[in-house]
Amino acid sequence: VCVRVRVSLPQTFFVSMDMSVKKKVKLYFQDMWNICDILAIGLFAVGVCARMFRDWYDAGRVVLCLDFMVFSFRLVHIFAVHKQLGPKIIIVGKMMKDMFFFLFFLGVWLMAYGVATQGLLHHSETRASWIFRRVFYRPYLQIFGQIPLNELDAAQIPSSNCTDDPVAILMEELPPCTNTYANWLVILLLTIFLLVANILLVNLLIAMFSYTFNKVQENSDIYWKFQRYKLIVEYHKRPALPPPFIIVSHLNIFIKRNIRRVPSVKSKVFVMDFPESVASKLMTWEAVQKENYLVCRNRAKRESNMEQLKRTAQKVDTVLNYITDIKEHERRLRVLEKQVDYCTEALTWLIESLMQSDLVKNAKPPPTLPDSSYKRDSRL
Repeated sequence: VCVRVRVSLPQTFFVSMDMSVKKKVKLYFQDMWNICDILAIGLFAVGVCARMFRDWYDAGRVVLCLDFMVFSFRLVHIFAVHKQLGPKIIIVGKMMKDMFFFLFFLGVWLMAYGVATQGLLHHSETRASWIFRRVFYRPYLQIFGQIPLNELDAAQIPSSNCTDDPVAILMEELPPCTNTYANWLVILLLTIFLLVANILLVNLLIAMFSYTFNKVQENSDIYWKFQRYKLIVEYHKRPALPPPFIIVSHLNIFIKRNIRRVPSVKSKVFVMDFPESVASKLMTWEAVQKENYLVCRNRAKRESNMEQLKRTAQKVDTVLNYITDIKEHERRLRVLEKQVDYCTEALTWLIESLMQSDLVKNAKPPPTLPDSSYKRDSRL
């Protein structure tokens, strides 16, 4: 408990004096692990107080059991500094958010199916606890394969003493009778419910988990460095004395900061606000480093095998386009050559016909094209 008290009293309240108390509290509760500490300490205090009274003795044991779970979960924060396990903690946290949306869809579908089956099978049920169990608890177990066919299927429902009297049911004298009028609809709804829940929604959850894992795993080194920085800052602000002597350190810090008004030395190590000259130099350095990083990344991209293959593929595509254009030109030239041959034959036939007729009176013979030159021109 002393360790958790030490964690739950952040040094922000004593080291950083230029912040208001409201801002310090808001900054403190932004960390999920601090909320976990407050919850663990609060449950421990409630459990210990409840164990002091005979009437609340068993309730105190229940609270302490829950508190042990919270304390055990708090140990996960130790692995945040590990290079391999640290990003996995972030992945689990993001997957919990995905799980929330999955549970929202599942809850709506589960409630729709549970209310429908409850109305079809046990319309005379008046006990609220049993209605809640059959509407939410039983459909939830059916997702994992626990299907009570002796309560759903009319062919397997055993014959027993039952009643539809609300008073007898409320007094738990006899169980309510199962209505088998539309039992085929109950079986159909069960089939559709399992199909949607076990195939559609579960595969949707797996796809969301895969996307989250790949997204964080690509930048796992960056996430790990940020986690390590936060852990270093957190331990840098803590006192050096271990529990239970840590109370001496807290009293010393409180006297120095609030009574003696001694400025903090640790607050100058991790500076949040820089002077204008230092800020301009930092921005210039960041710009230079950014340009260097982009140049190195572009160079590595150009020199990579995949990039060389892409450039080679582009050149091959260009050559193939040129070859395709050349073949197209050759095809057009062959077509044009056939048309010229046809025109030549037609003109030759026309000249011979005119020469054999008496319509044209010209003693000069028509011009002729030598066969050799024509063949040579055709080959060209």
